[in-house]
Amino acid sequence: MNLNRAFILGNVTQVPEVKSLPSGQPVVSFGIATNRFYTDTAGAKKQDTEFHNIVAFGKLADICSRYLNKGSLILVEGRLKTRNWQNSSGVKQYKTEIIANSIQLGPKPSGIGGSYPKQGQAKDIQEETKNEEIPIIEENYTPPASNIQTDENEIDVKDIPF
Repeated sequence: MNLNRAFILGNVTQVPEVKSLPSGQPVVSFGIATNRFYTDTAGAKKQDTEFHNIVAFGKLADICSRYLNKGSLILVEGRLKTRNWQNSSGVKQYKTEIIANSIQLGPKPSGIGGSYPKQGQAKDIQEETKNEEIPIIEENYTPPASNIQTDENEIDVKDIPF
């Protein structure tokens, strides 16, 4: 049995590019950036950014073209597909993409009546949200022990017979 599934949660890096297949079906392509925060061996906090190429077809492409702007938060579920071709110099090139099966848009931006922005309004919203603090949870984060008192009548996991 094989499985080809990808889940990406990140920010759109460019306004989606809309094209059409010869059959008339819409195709949209855009990029997503994902960040990874970690602490290196010297104790310094580091950040890695990965860029992913996304392709959507049909109705999903139409939704992406209408509601996505640069900086939008999006969750994409799809499959990996690697294309190859020869460039004009005869060198073989490769491009790995995620073919979207489904998407979930991030939270609605505030400030425009709680609706998603049209193409020209995204820049204003990005300026408003730049100063917003987003918590960063590191890969090996362990929450501090708390002083939670347990109820004596509470069931202990050790008491369960299975």
